[in-house]
Amino acid sequence: MEKLLIVDDEEAMRRLLRINLADRYEIIDSGNSEQALAMAMQGKPNAILLDLRMPNYSGFELCRTFKSMTSTQLIPIIIISGEGGATTKLFCKELGASAYFEKPVDFDALRAGLVKVLRATQPERRSEVRVHLRVMLKLKGADINEKSFEEISTTENVCKSGFFCGCTAVLAADSTIEVYLIGGGTKFVGKARVIRAEGNDTPYPRYAFRFIQKVGDWILQ
Repeated sequence: MEKLLIVDDEEAMRRLLRINLADRYEIIDSGNSEQALAMAMQGKPNAILLDLRMPNYSGFELCRTFKSMTSTQLIPIIIISGEGGATTKLFCKELGASAYFEKPVDFDALRAGLVKVLRATQPERRSEVRVHLRVMLKLKGADINEKSFEEISTTENVCKSGFFCGCTAVLAADSTIEVYLIGGGTKFVGKARVIRAEGNDTPYPRYAFRFIQKVGDWILQ
């Protein structure tokens, strides 16, 4: 059974979500931001249902934190909030949220949304150590419209076989780019393929890349 972490400081809301979802999912919940972070890292939920109005840390801050840590960044986040408006929803998408539902919750829509989000979730690859490291790269290739691009980006994390970073160009799934290390010059290190994309409908999409060819020294050997 897939596991959901519900993060909401209102006990009544957590109870309502549990009642409506416990028949299909294992539920863990917290009304405390710090505890929620620990539960996400240790409990390995399949998805996080997150309220925006939280004590100590806002839902925005929690979403940003979840997406910045290698142990939680692949967990899809579903915002459930009383705050509406296109600006708030767009900001949540830019932070990496997979879906947004307003309170009062339409539980039929939420259940359908959960199924869709969980089906789209990429399996975690934890056989490799990921390091939260900012490395400056030059990316070169063609976007989804086959228009050539070349831009400088900075990684959010790296592993032996790839890296995760933002790119203003919208890239097609499985597309290939050339990768150059920048620092004391520009050095070609190989070609990498897009294996996962986040925020393609935002101004700054983020991509997970895996090397398909290496011709130089990478950060991790």
